[in-house]
Amino acid sequence: MQCWLVERTFDDKGMVRLVYATPDGSRRLLRERSAAQLGQYDVTAGTDADEDRLEPVEDADRRDRYAAEAERMADRHDPGDTV
Repeated sequence: MQCWLVERTFDDKGMVRLVYATPDGSRRLLRERSAAQLGQYDVTAGTDADEDRLEPVEDADRRDRYAAEAERMADRHDPGDTV
């Protein structure tokens, strides 16, 4: 299932959390990387995820925010674009 990068956060322990969500914002895929690893991996605008790896997004406001961001990313980028 096609998912789009909707959130990227950095914590104080040097970890980067990437959240990819379905276009409707109802499901997400979480990926965590160390900041040092980011140079080794391309962070892309989209990713294809197996449905069994996606988690539901329970919060309605977050679903709406994810859906809006997924739409913005899809309008501006191809899935394989590095962002």
